[in-house]
Amino acid sequence: MGDNRGVRVVMLSWEYPPRIVGGISPHVYELSPELVKRGIEVHVVTKSTPKAPNEEIEASGVHVHRVDLAREPVNFVDEIQLLNKATDLRCRQLLEDWREEGRPTLFHAHDWLSLDSARELKYEYQLPMVATVHATEQGRHGGIHNDLSRYIHEQEYWLTYEAWRVIVCSQFMRQEAHRLFACPYDKIDVVFNGVNAEKFQFEATDAEIAEWRGRLARPDEKIVMYVGRFVREKGIHVLLNAASVVLAEEPNTKFVIVGGGDRTNLERFVRWYGLQDKVLFTGFMANRSLHQLYRVADVAVFPSLYEPFGIVALEGMAAGCAVVASDAGGLKEVVLHDVNGTSTYAGDAGSLAWGILRVIRDPARAQRLKENADKRLQTDFHWRNLAEQTHKVYDRVWREFLESPWAERTLWPIHPNADEMAARLRVKEKAKTGAFVPNPAPIVPAPEVKLDPDAALAAGKPEALEEES
Repeated sequence: MGDNRGVRVVMLSWEYPPRIVGGISPHVYELSPELVKRGIEVHVVTKSTPKAPNEEIEASGVHVHRVDLAREPVNFVDEIQLLNKATDLRCRQLLEDWREEGRPTLFHAHDWLSLDSARELKYEYQLPMVATVHATEQGRHGGIHNDLSRYIHEQEYWLTYEAWRVIVCSQFMRQEAHRLFACPYDKIDVVFNGVNAEKFQFEATDAEIAEWRGRLARPDEKIVMYVGRFVREKGIHVLLNAASVVLAEEPNTKFVIVGGGDRTNLERFVRWYGLQDKVLFTGFMANRSLHQLYRVADVAVFPSLYEPFGIVALEGMAAGCAVVASDAGGLKEVVLHDVNGTSTYAGDAGSLAWGILRVIRDPARAQRLKENADKRLQTDFHWRNLAEQTHKVYDRVWREFLESPWAERTLWPIHPNADEMAARLRVKEKAKTGAFVPNPAPIVPAPEVKLDPDAALAAGKPEALEEES
């Protein structure tokens, strides 16, 4: 029984364009159309925004469902729980529209922010769930230091535990998920992030390039640019420390810092160092204005202390910049030293200054690295290839699911008792009223690495599974 057409994927993501908070939004936005090209029906369920309709089918064929929160949240955790409750209801409505046809359907949850609704639906409908871990709370902050971080860390653990397969963006993240969450190593698939290089490779005349450069620096100055958030993990303080070393050797250099957020302390540091004329804060930039800046920069620098992947480095390469990056996390898998960029020691201002100076002083080497970077963008980091790898994960999950005991309990019509179980669980009624009850965000210590799987399952099993067992 059931529909033999290609798989349908329900992407659960708390952000999606035009709502962009971090890296999840562009990742889902770029991946989804490539999956559609491979015959996958993609439905993105995300938070609503005043700038977009709640229901639309994009020109790429991606179905987008934006949900409203029931009320104004009182804090961040409350916002995420309200979002999961709304997501659960919208997904139930979709699942009931689809259930009778029986097309292979699975959930793809992006980070812990989508865990609660994905887990609820997984157990109610007995359908498999894939999860992508984009970053970890411990990695972002160098440890777990407060109650909110402990809560997020625990949610991340359960995300990896509940998923049929876990996707991460680098070998570094594979090691981190294995170490932090005791996630089996062979349960984790590495699929790199990608970049749409065409966005950065638009035509521009020499006069336009000169005009763009003139807004930022003198004609005789080299432009060293940084793009990123103003948080410690991005290492901007390392770059500002390195700036004085670079300027002592190459005084005709301008540092352009791109990013939004509070930069009061950074500007105070620049004044204290006497670098006001050599460091320019542009504020937040996006789309064409950011792409233009990439095009005129001589060096793009990414000095992160923690980086699951480093998609900004790909953007720099796509725009034709020579890239200098730290060797933190997944960056050393993106930027291969003396192959497609220059790699430096994370947290070491002297090493970063050395890397920048090496690019500025050796244009021939920089050009060779840029050419190599462009070639690698067409293979390892092309969304077409990354979608193919993701598709293989989906096919594996559905194949294993059909061979597992889950297939005997699913509400999907692949066995004779599916409709009877669906009626007993009243899923049609729940699609009208909702059935998701948020957890009260308990603040408890994160699970130890050595866990008894049976005890963990008993502790985390939702009511829907208890009714079935």
